[in-house]
Amino acid sequence: MTRVLVVDDEPQILRTLRINLQARDYEVVTASSGRGALQAATDAHPDLVVLDLGLPDVDGVEVVRSLRTWTSVPILILSGRLDSQAKVEALDAGADDYVTKPFNVDELFARVRAVTRRTGEPEPAGPVRIGDWLVDVEDRTARRAGGPAGPDGDDRLHLTPTEWQLLEVLVRQPGRLVGQRQLLLQVWGPTYVEQTHYLRQYMKTLRRKLEPDPSRPRHLITETGMGYRFQP
Repeated sequence: MTRVLVVDDEPQILRTLRINLQARDYEVVTASSGRGALQAATDAHPDLVVLDLGLPDVDGVEVVRSLRTWTSVPILILSGRLDSQAKVEALDAGADDYVTKPFNVDELFARVRAVTRRTGEPEPAGPVRIGDWLVDVEDRTARRAGGPAGPDGDDRLHLTPTEWQLLEVLVRQPGRLVGQRQLLLQVWGPTYVEQTHYLRQYMKTLRRKLEPDPSRPRHLITETGMGYRFQP
């Protein structure tokens, strides 16, 4: 049974999350402070931490940093802070995803499932459907998924090596928010972690090639100021 540590100083939020998690067969441990969260993480060894940023004693970002000194447990931030800077700080500190209060329960549990699917190295990705294309990042092929070929008669889509690298990072982590710094580090290397314009340009190109309506993408989603998400 998956064990979830829920950290929030609002009793109603703790109660709501405990009831909903237990109804879905999760084991639940709770804490209402930063110090309590760190102690509970040490004692209970959770499989997932759902963490509020606005704790009474220790800021949630500091809790994330402390956890990351000794554990790689997935951390899902749940907070009423609306500014993107707080979200970026939490992600840079090592959090895996972010949901803003007030939250939709179905969306929250979709994020819970997404982050708990990925412990350790990403699993091999099979072919995925993106718009009209069946994309396989293992062998780096994109074929038209049924229907007629394009105007040039070709049913294959050409992507550059960098486009494949970027797409692979996202596709291997379906539903998960992947931070800008993480993408830049994995695709371009440590000297490019501030070059966010690279990401914007390449994501624009990927959407133009893959999405039926690039102006309203359904699969390659931007989380403004934070990163990108592949939505199957």
